[in-house]
Amino acid sequence: MKKRVISWMMAAAVAFTFLTGCQSQGKGTGDVSAGKEASESAEVLDEKAEAKEESASQKSDAAEDKGTISVTYVKSPLNVPSIVEKDQEIFAEKFGELGYGVSYSDLTTGPEQTQALASGDIQFLYAVGATSVILAASNEADIKIISSYSRSPKAFKLFGKDDSIQSPEDLRGKKVAGPKGTILHELLVAYLAGGGMTEEDIEFVSMGIPDAQAALAGGSVDAALLAGPTAYNMEKDGFSVITDGTGLTDATIVVAAGGAYIDSHPDEVKAFLEAQKQVLDRIEADEAQAMEITAQETGLTVEAVKEMVPMYDFDMTIRDSDIEAMKKTVVFMKDNGMIENDVDIEALIWKAE
Repeated sequence: MKKRVISWMMAAAVAFTFLTGCQSQGKGTGDVSAGKEASESAEVLDEKAEAKEESASQKSDAAEDKGTISVTYVKSPLNVPSIVEKDQEIFAEKFGELGYGVSYSDLTTGPEQTQALASGDIQFLYAVGATSVILAASNEADIKIISSYSRSPKAFKLFGKDDSIQSPEDLRGKKVAGPKGTILHELLVAYLAGGGMTEEDIEFVSMGIPDAQAALAGGSVDAALLAGPTAYNMEKDGFSVITDGTGLTDATIVVAAGGAYIDSHPDEVKAFLEAQKQVLDRIEADEAQAMEITAQETGLTVEAVKEMVPMYDFDMTIRDSDIEAMKKTVVFMKDNGMIENDVDIEALIWKAE
């Protein structure tokens, strides 16, 4: 019986081999053609992949030849254009056409930004407070304003730990935290002046917005200067808004570059301004997408972003009202000992030929 089973198994194996061979031989010219087409298709795909890789390599080589353009990336207070631009890689595309790579600087304070601009480490300050530009210009830095970024007086606020502070006089002798030499600092001094007071009548502690928020929440200061999502969250948490910038500061934020760089790189400046306009057009064309991108980047809800955006005017045109606002800022800074030399705002603004 065992021998018979083995014989059956050997016969089945032979039959299977025979049938498989017949099927293979019987595929005919149609299957040969299909194999040929598949081979040719694979060759085409390989050629396309090689062409794409070569193109990318050429772009990379071009970027390496010309180097990298560095741009500041500042999200606060709620810089929707910066957030959307980086997400959509608009600068990368525009400067790529000129053979440049693009990098983003994480420097967010005005003094750090203007110093990096002066050293050549950064080429464009994409969102820098007018106060910082004026301070740099007063110190004879080579800096020019090439466009406006935003105006948002309602987005800059002075918070108290409770509602006990109702007037400038209520701040007398109190400890107030916030970033020195900024739009928020200007707001504070202007608010105090409305009550016949100066910074000497309070204890001002210079610190960044996150630290000022923590200090107010922890009770180590009586008031704090906050803006953007931080201000929004503090207000939602029940902290009292003493005042915002309305009537105290225009909160002018601008775009700046070095004067020498502008003169020697007119095509790059033109490309930047075209890209800035493209960013604003992109936001207008798909506002819903812009809100979602901003919410994701800031950790806010889309509803919160929509609530805050109306506080901002991102028109890049330098208006006469912007110039007048910056002139007032010069006076403010000089009166408060923040600058020693006068600054000619008209001369500070770059004019395309």
